Amino acid sequence: MTGPTGEIYRVDWLPGTDVLLGTCHCGAEHTAQDPIEMWDWMLAHPDGHRLQGPRS
Repeated sequence: MTGPTGEIYRVDWLPGTDVLLGTCHCGAEHTAQDPIEMWDWMLAHPDGHRLQGPRS
C-alpha cells in the first residue's frame, strides 16, 4: 500500500504459521496473527515503532 506521501507498508504471511509480518516505511517490523492489529500498529506511526538491527 502506498500512501499519498509515497510511504510503503508491507504485510507478509509467514508460510506454515498464522503469523503476519508487517514492515513499516521506516523499516520497523512487527508480527501479529490478527490483520486488524497489524494495520493498527502500522497506522499508529511512530508509536510502538522500534527499528531492528540490520537484516542478515
